[in-house]
Amino acid sequence: MAVRQIRLFGDPVLRAACAPIETIDEGVRALVQDLIDSVTPPGRAGVAAPQIGVGVRAFSYNIDGDIGYVLNPVLEVSGEPEPVGEGCLSVPGLWHDAIRHPHAKVTGIDLDGNEIVLEGDGLMAQALQHECDHLDGMLYLSRLTPEDRKVAMREVRESDWF
Repeated sequence: MAVRQIRLFGDPVLRAACAPIETIDEGVRALVQDLIDSVTPPGRAGVAAPQIGVGVRAFSYNIDGDIGYVLNPVLEVSGEPEPVGEGCLSVPGLWHDAIRHPHAKVTGIDLDGNEIVLEGDGLMAQALQHECDHLDGMLYLSRLTPEDRKVAMREVRESDWF
């Protein structure tokens, strides 16, 4: 379909909790294709539906060349949270240590209604948490320490895209 434009910090769709997908129809199939197309450019680990302006619970991922998607993901995390360097397509040019769990698991469904389970450590764990945060209306800036968040918000205000 198409690589869709990424919505940026300040867009209301990024702050709203997303609705579950109730029916898999042609619109959802087209959304999944757009999510896949939008995550394939270099440097992208994930794209959540609200990042392309759609308020439903779906995201795509691109981790070490493994590209896929999940509908209606449910996140489970484990391990002691720790700071991990992170950025976001919706907050371009910023990179800060977000507090993330070292292990994450997502259970959801595919376009045929079959269960999908994604699980991992490192970048996969970080991406699963990051994308599920988007579906809950949260940006990674909320996962920063108060000191780092203050710096990040100043960087946002001073950016050329804001």
